[in-house]
Amino acid sequence: MLAGRRIVLGVTGGIAAYKAVLLCRMLVDAGAHVVPVMTESAQKFVGRATFDALASEPVRTSVFDDVDPIPHTTLGQTADLIVVAPATARCIGSYASGISDDLLTATLVATRAPVVVCPAMHTEMWEHPAIQDNLKTLAGRGVIVVPAEEGKLAGGDAGAGRLADPETIFETIKSALSGGDLYGKRVVVTAGGTRESIDPVRYVGNRSTGKQGYALAEAALARGAHVTLISTVNLACSAGIEVVPVESAEQMSEAVFQRVDADVIVMAAAVADFRPTDVSNAKIKKDAGPPQLVLEQTEDILSALGAAKRRDQVIVGFAAETEDLISHAQEKLQRKNVDIIVANDVSAPKVGFGHETNEVTILEASGEQRHVTLRSKRQIADEVLDTVTQMLAK
Repeated sequence: MLAGRRIVLGVTGGIAAYKAVLLCRMLVDAGAHVVPVMTESAQKFVGRATFDALASEPVRTSVFDDVDPIPHTTLGQTADLIVVAPATARCIGSYASGISDDLLTATLVATRAPVVVCPAMHTEMWEHPAIQDNLKTLAGRGVIVVPAEEGKLAGGDAGAGRLADPETIFETIKSALSGGDLYGKRVVVTAGGTRESIDPVRYVGNRSTGKQGYALAEAALARGAHVTLISTVNLACSAGIEVVPVESAEQMSEAVFQRVDADVIVMAAAVADFRPTDVSNAKIKKDAGPPQLVLEQTEDILSALGAAKRRDQVIVGFAAETEDLISHAQEKLQRKNVDIIVANDVSAPKVGFGHETNEVTILEASGEQRHVTLRSKRQIADEVLDTVTQMLAK
């Protein structure tokens, strides 16, 4: 897929520039012809000699000191794809505004190739409205934005703004160059755990963080789909994804069935099975003693989707289990009448809720099943969507 593809790797001045070295190596190992372009600031974090040794060509740094009289147009016209990792706030702002004040931004403005932008910055910068507006502007022009992740940052801080893992960026590049096997398809993804109110303060809920659902939405977008993400949590995501915020199972059911004509529906959310029959309008005071909660079943969204699904539609459910994983998943697959069940053992180390990784077994209605070993949730998402696209092609 990447063999022989000419990829311009733009590196800007952030501490995450060291991850670009790993990305460069991955791309070269996959057969890509990598042309590194470094800004002046980037060279203060990683020496150009590193990229000279790893990439397919020597580092390019300046419009004026290049052997090519017009290097930015040559790079832009000959690239199959341009990826900027990390992309600083300055680079993002310049690109969104059409300002070409160095070789990298001039190349970005001069190209017609697909562009992948991978932001990296401190949380306060990442959350600034100007940064988010610039990213939305770029996404609206067709630029693929790989959202920053949460984690440890420079200076001992932690929060949103960390550069996405090189593996995630690598998979995005592969998807962008694959022609998009979900191009034009309408994909609905649900994410997070629903909250069923007890009173205005308390609720019945679960441990789902929504990370796997968001990874699925990003992967579907990278494959060319029109993506709607129905979510109970608010995580960073690409501007090209339509986000519909909900809280309860009832709200999620309503949002899903308003979009039931989608080509693919992936129910990655952990929908509560039960909710209180009576919800107090005021906070329940502890002076009255423990309240007696009477529960009732919530809407079974997945079963309703299975009962109404079309022959040309793919419905995907998830099964989070702690024992008898395969038998419970097979039973759910049949009972819900869906096409795919993605099963994971959430009691296993580094699997499921709250983790950046997952390990799953993908079960199909045809009887086929495939185990996917522990890896990033974005990689899991691509494994699931590989199965979805195979079904759509039948």
